[in-house]
Amino acid sequence: MNAIASTLEPIVGNSNIYTWENLDPSWQERIKPAIAPDTLPKAIVYPSTPEQLAQVIGLAHSQHYHLLPCGNGSKLGWGDIGKDIDVVVSTKQLNQIIDHAVGDLTVTVEAGVKIADLQAILEKTGQFLALDPAYPQEATIGGIIATADSGSLRQRYGGVRDMLLGISFVRSDGNIAKAGGRVVKNVAGYDLMKLFTGSYGTLGIITQATFRLYPIPEASASMVLTGEMDGIASAVTTVLASALTPTALDLLSPKLVTELGIGQDMGLMVRFQSVADSVKEQCAQIQSIAEQLGLRNSFYNNEDDTSLWESLANSIRKSRQSSKIVCKIGVLPTAAAKTLNTLEKLGGLGVIHVRSGLGKVWFDSEAVSLDVIQTMRSYCQSEQGFLTVLEAPITLKQELDIWGYQGNGLEVMRGLKRKFDPENVLSPGRFVGGI
Repeated sequence: MNAIASTLEPIVGNSNIYTWENLDPSWQERIKPAIAPDTLPKAIVYPSTPEQLAQVIGLAHSQHYHLLPCGNGSKLGWGDIGKDIDVVVSTKQLNQIIDHAVGDLTVTVEAGVKIADLQAILEKTGQFLALDPAYPQEATIGGIIATADSGSLRQRYGGVRDMLLGISFVRSDGNIAKAGGRVVKNVAGYDLMKLFTGSYGTLGIITQATFRLYPIPEASASMVLTGEMDGIASAVTTVLASALTPTALDLLSPKLVTELGIGQDMGLMVRFQSVADSVKEQCAQIQSIAEQLGLRNSFYNNEDDTSLWESLANSIRKSRQSSKIVCKIGVLPTAAAKTLNTLEKLGGLGVIHVRSGLGKVWFDSEAVSLDVIQTMRSYCQSEQGFLTVLEAPITLKQELDIWGYQGNGLEVMRGLKRKFDPENVLSPGRFVGGI
């Protein structure tokens, strides 16, 4: 065992620490996209309590180790390449549900809890957490917060930071801190929940999180519209300007529509979840909008509705497995259809899925060049949006700025990094601007 691993073993125990050579190959493959190929970590540790995690980080701070935090590793490929990573720290064993206040519609869980497991437990009480991130069977709560990863439900309920009421985290010096609380009406302290959301583990390592919950809706149904881009764009604009309250408003590229077997043109999936009468009435209004715009429309209810969205999730999962590059795009919702159509014309792309103005593009690295990615980015920026390269081969990440950040907040972010992590212990180089 190497020197770094030896210093950490007394904290977590022999069974919870691995050197790179004796690490499971599946974990090696998850870690590789997040680090430079010539700087393999010396140790991978799995603390089983917040106190162990705090001791690990405290030791790293005193010894000037660089840490790469993660949960189950499902999104380690997201973000830039970590610099000189010495130790990978996983919170996957911090997987306890601390408190579920059914009457208050809140839940407090440790960072390593998988969201699929949490939803199954909440379902027994008729409640759910209104987040549907990528890779739900693997994604942990800590990783979801760190990457600010939300899905179709964002249309109705908002993103990760809108669900988050409180957090506990370990600072870069090994001290445990808290922010927020366990009640919905909480105003104590600084709003560190929003600051930590999407910080990619650069400010601290989350140990616990408290979320607001919602009752599971009585009924669910979806309308699927397919047709030419102009008609789909008009439908999106009409829905957004109306009093309708869709749970999801998802745009699908023609390739994804074809894979789902629901048509051949661009698609729009509109889902409603509420009391039965409301769902029925709102679907009827969508049907009327589709007929006015000359769009084909199909109605999915009950089990058919569930199967439809499960099929979409399965198609996305297959796209991930066959793709080497994944990009995240963001534009104004009213420009989403036009953006999708423009990206389609670039050629060589895989499926494209846009939700509430945010979307992902999957394609094989052999089918697209660096120039195509830069062209995609330029277009998104011209539409007041962005393009971030989430997953890509190391060689491609080394050739471009994966974030493509054009805002004016970089110095503020660097200042926050210096305050929270002056020794640059946590996720060095992984965030915007090399933070």
